[in-house]
Amino acid sequence: MRTVHDLRLQVQSLLPNLPPDPTDTDLRTFARQLDRASGSRGWHTAVSRDGGPLIGTAGEISSALRAATKDGDTTFYERVEHTGGPRLLIGMPTSYTGRVGGAGKPSGLVVYAVLSLHGERADISALITAAWAGAVPALSLAVVPALFATRRVLRPVRQLRRAAEKIRSGALDTRLDVVGKDELAALTGTFNTLAATLERGDAELRRMEVNARRFAADVSHELRTPLAAMTAVTDSLDEDARSGTLPPGTADAVLLVSDEIRKLAGMVEDLMEISRFDAGAAVLHLDDVSLRTVIHKTLQLRSWREADEVITELPEDDPRIRVDARRIDVVLANLVGNALRHGAAPVTVRATATQEAVMIEVADRGPGIPYDVLPHVFDRFYKEDAARSRSEGSGLGLAIAMENVRLHYGTLTAANLPDGGAVFTVTLPYGTSQEHPS
Repeated sequence: MRTVHDLRLQVQSLLPNLPPDPTDTDLRTFARQLDRASGSRGWHTAVSRDGGPLIGTAGEISSALRAATKDGDTTFYERVEHTGGPRLLIGMPTSYTGRVGGAGKPSGLVVYAVLSLHGERADISALITAAWAGAVPALSLAVVPALFATRRVLRPVRQLRRAAEKIRSGALDTRLDVVGKDELAALTGTFNTLAATLERGDAELRRMEVNARRFAADVSHELRTPLAAMTAVTDSLDEDARSGTLPPGTADAVLLVSDEIRKLAGMVEDLMEISRFDAGAAVLHLDDVSLRTVIHKTLQLRSWREADEVITELPEDDPRIRVDARRIDVVLANLVGNALRHGAAPVTVRATATQEAVMIEVADRGPGIPYDVLPHVFDRFYKEDAARSRSEGSGLGLAIAMENVRLHYGTLTAANLPDGGAVFTVTLPYGTSQEHPS
């Protein structure tokens, strides 16, 4: 502030004229000289020695400002409101060097001044008024072209967003018109190129998937007839091997070949079933059956002894469910067989019924499923240990079970029990439709 700077210069100029031990008269004269030097700046000053009374025309110094300058060596300011307008109170401690706020031993003299801020307030108000007067028309003139430019920029961005959402939903043939030669036009062209690449890649993947499914189905179909003949022959040879009519070495070889042929036949049947699921040709043949009958029939067909190998816990009211009994038999046989083979007997088959669904749990007492394997148990051909890929089974049993449950609009989940062992839960809603779920 220019006025404060001028006041500091006047104090520094007149302070050396004071005697080392000034009297009140000297201080009054000093304050009067400062007031005369104010000119149009209009300050009023007063001087205090060693915290004593004020000598001069500035009689509005607050006690807070006096306390701040009592032991200080820097200039202090305080803004106060007054009936005549805002005022600035200044306290300037001096030293024996004659400098305000300078180094040296404090002289004990403090110069106080009162400045009116009415002129500054008026100047600021005038500046604000002028700024508003100039800014409002300028802003009004700038808004229209700004809105136009913003709309021109945002329109292609919105189009890109909508096109990206279409591609995400599967419409890979989505393209945008390239308008102009700016960066947005280049971005639009890059987007079209990316969409075309994705469309070609998706078409190629679909073609490869269809060919792979057709190949698996064709191979499985071609293998069924020779495998059927081989199975019939090996069944006859098995009887000879077990009856002792063949040499021991030959009998062992026959039994080994027979076992492998049966495994291969089972894998072919599983591949045929998976092919039907992939082609959408698998259908349900629904019938109203007893829940108890379905479960007991599955156990009897596999000769699984109840209370020894399998424990059943079934509802007493024996609800009737509308399902494809053959497919549910495949599901239960796979789950119980896996529990006996990979877990530990006895396996518990527990069924509960609510108003909405029937739930069947198959739990074993084995070590459970490793947590890194758990998310993949329903994957096709998945093996827990890649080194043991030549293990019993095709690796399709749980995948087929999952597809059969899905045909019933149900769910099949796998988990580990807190006390050990794995549990598979089949949930079948009532009122199953014959249509394939989408």
